[in-house]
Amino acid sequence: ASQHLSPGALALGRLTIASVALGSIVLWRREPLPGRRDVASIALVGLFWFGLYNIALNAAERRVDAGTASMLVNVGPIILAVLAGFVLHEGFPRRLFAGCAVALAGVAVIATATSDQGLEASWGALLCLAAAVFYAVGVVVQKPVLARVSPLMLTWLACTFGAVVCLPFAFSLGQQLPDAPASSVGWMVYLAIAPMAIGFLTWGYALARTTAGRMGSITYLVPPIAIVLGWLLLGETPPGLAIVGGAIC
Repeated sequence: ASQHLSPGALALGRLTIASVALGSIVLWRREPLPGRRDVASIALVGLFWFGLYNIALNAAERRVDAGTASMLVNVGPIILAVLAGFVLHEGFPRRLFAGCAVALAGVAVIATATSDQGLEASWGALLCLAAAVFYAVGVVVQKPVLARVSPLMLTWLACTFGAVVCLPFAFSLGQQLPDAPASSVGWMVYLAIAPMAIGFLTWGYALARTTAGRMGSITYLVPPIAIVLGWLLLGETPPGLAIVGGAIC
């Protein structure tokens, strides 16, 4: 999708489609609206995690390869655990931080095996780290709101706020969409429904039932799962070192 749609346009398209999909479920279920004090927090979740995170990650993956991006973005769960310790008073469990460190080492092994460019200072690297920070801040803000607002309502409103943040890219989306092939538009729709609407919604349900630090650590399963899916669905035979890194994760 990113071959024909710019980072901001792709983010706006995904968020708009996901907002419409989730909004239809909210109307069907007649979900109660959140209180005024929670709207500002939900707007921040939409700003940081749904808006800025997606823009930064889309732009970063145009500048660095997938292995390097995965390594840098996966600093996020550690930042999240630290912020949750201070802001949410979850403490600093030694086993959690040790597990995150081991898993991050596994990601580093995967990145070393799959990176074409190697880890070097660049705008792409900075954008990956920015995405990690946006993700961590968004989750820390999201966690306490889930005690009062349903995951469905929170995800829909955050997705909608994220789309509003991306409105400056509406002109780009309008220009690029007519020239994009049907396959790119289809992938944008898939990205909106599967990882955006369904993924963020199930994340919200899970986050409401555990600590932010533990929830963040679970995302270290993403790189090894991606390796297996690439192997099975795309015929991408992973290097032996990448398999070792996945086992470490």
